[in-house]
Amino acid sequence: MSSVGVTNLEKSYGARVLFEEVSLLLNEGSRYGLVGANGSGKSTFMRILASDETQSDGLIHIGKDARVGVLRQDRFLVEERNVVDLAMEGDEEVTKTRALRDAAEASGDTERATEIGERLRLLGEGSLRARASGVLEGLGIESKQHDKPLAELSGGMKLRVLLAQVLVGRPDVLLLDEPTNHLDILSIRWLERFLMGFEGCCVVISHDQRFLDNVTTHILDVDFETITIYKGNYTQFERDKVAMLERKEAEHARVQGIIAEKKAFVERFRAKATKARQAQSRLKQLEKIEVVEIKSSSRRAPRIRIIPERPSGRDALEVKGIDKAYGAKQVLSDVNVNVRRGEKVAIIGANGLGKSTLLRILAGRLEKSAGEVKWGHEVRIGYFPQDHHELFDNPKQTVLDYLWSFCPREGTAKVRGELGAVLFSGDDVDKKIQNLSGGEAARLIMAKLAIEKPNTLLLDEPTNHLDVESIQALAQALKAFEGTVLFVSHNRWFVSELATRVLEVKAQGLTDFPGTYEDYLARCGDDHLDQSAVLLKKKAEAQAQSQVQSTQKRQSQPPLPRYETKPAPKQDGSWEDQKKRRNRLKVLKDKSEKVTADIEGAEDALSAIRTRFAQEGFYQLTAPADVERLHADEKEIAAKVEALIQEWEVTELELTEVKAALGEI
Repeated sequence: MSSVGVTNLEKSYGARVLFEEVSLLLNEGSRYGLVGANGSGKSTFMRILASDETQSDGLIHIGKDARVGVLRQDRFLVEERNVVDLAMEGDEEVTKTRALRDAAEASGDTERATEIGERLRLLGEGSLRARASGVLEGLGIESKQHDKPLAELSGGMKLRVLLAQVLVGRPDVLLLDEPTNHLDILSIRWLERFLMGFEGCCVVISHDQRFLDNVTTHILDVDFETITIYKGNYTQFERDKVAMLERKEAEHARVQGIIAEKKAFVERFRAKATKARQAQSRLKQLEKIEVVEIKSSSRRAPRIRIIPERPSGRDALEVKGIDKAYGAKQVLSDVNVNVRRGEKVAIIGANGLGKSTLLRILAGRLEKSAGEVKWGHEVRIGYFPQDHHELFDNPKQTVLDYLWSFCPREGTAKVRGELGAVLFSGDDVDKKIQNLSGGEAARLIMAKLAIEKPNTLLLDEPTNHLDVESIQALAQALKAFEGTVLFVSHNRWFVSELATRVLEVKAQGLTDFPGTYEDYLARCGDDHLDQSAVLLKKKAEAQAQSQVQSTQKRQSQPPLPRYETKPAPKQDGSWEDQKKRRNRLKVLKDKSEKVTADIEGAEDALSAIRTRFAQEGFYQLTAPADVERLHADEKEIAAKVEALIQEWEVTELELTEVKAALGEI
């Protein structure tokens, strides 16, 4: 059993509620994308599922025998161990059983060792190394590195070994927090295939929209102090969430309209005797109406706008014969590139082939071994490094002071305004740089670029650490940017949104393609990067061709004679529906007026009888039979008034609903 049950879950820190009243059933065979703004509680929820953190209230249920695989990026591995051995340790059942066999052999208990050996055979020990090697290679760690100590790998590659451990462990429940961090496009595509074939229950946090679209069957949205489940991938979720919010807002407006109308009636007729009962009835109705307040969303998007102080020359960059070597290791060899003003150039490819190295050379942050970099006339560079600390010389400096140092002549309001645009407000501006999260540091660099007003941007993995809203805002800002952009990114959605030209760095050299990312993939004709994009491109082309053929077919047919032309039939019947509602509205208004008149007449009759009862000497001067008849009339008329008021209330309720449907309240 690999499903996960969540019942009435709550997590809060003091008065701050992350989420509450969360009840979910996460099924095996389904893959859940966990999304939300930075700080909304995504990672907290994941840690609760992994039993790394306790909830404030509620229950988490995972099958007792279910194997849970958790990617913990703050976990450290033994540096001296071989890479493949560390990956194999992910299969804890085999690892523990091996230890039992080794202990039995050491004690001379051959019978016990043989028995345990048979169990290891059933557990697939013989294929474990092959499985581990396959996962490592899929994640971009070459076979020649498998038998080397972990210490020889870069920090990003070590995190891949952590991920490999989790995947090799054959989990029933898989919990992955940002698994695409430090993966290149090729490795992300391999991970997508792996997860799409995973038969257990998977929950994954990612800010890569293309990854979520390709992998997920459901989305878990952490927002409005709860977690809401949506069926479908990320693109479907975005549509469904907008529709859901629109429905909620429309319902909220409808209820507020009903309340306003009833209050107006009460205020108008409360003092009028003939309407007093109806006014009182409306007051009772108001007490029963429950107004569900719409909580504020935790989603916030920065406002990013980079306007060049002046344009560069037409030829922005010329690179001739660039080489770069670290000792005996050649990273770049004979790189030649020319870039025109206004181009948005995506630099993509596997990690370790020199993408960031090339960008750092262009930014003047790294010396080349050979070649020439020639920037065009009036080029003014803005640089966004993958390691944000490259731009932070004083980690104890505050956010406000850091940004102010780039515009010392500006007033406080200007600097605070720029910081507010990238979501630093109030006391946030007094945070020290050393205490910033990765997303906060990235947004601060964006504010710096806005202040500097460059006309050429060099961006190295700018979407790392950003939430989806910030990534979307950055993409829109760069599309509107009138200068030149060269950027390294493994986020395929971001690349596809922005690139007008693609440079793919390969071991054998550079492939230069003047076109969009989808155009490039379509030309490649295989899934070496992203088959989904290729399929989308082909589907779009097929649809466009079909439309062209349909148009040509219509144009080739002679027009119908004028007298044969008929109006197209109405498809949705909305006009007829509106007509029916307006007819019903008239009927209801007439009925309401008639019932109101009947109530007033009955109340007048009732008032006349009660006036007679109150006259001095009435009971002494009136015959007993007449008194009995009048009491019977009073009872009958009072019952009639009650029935008429009930009929009026039903009529008014329907009248309000029809008015709301017609948009009149």
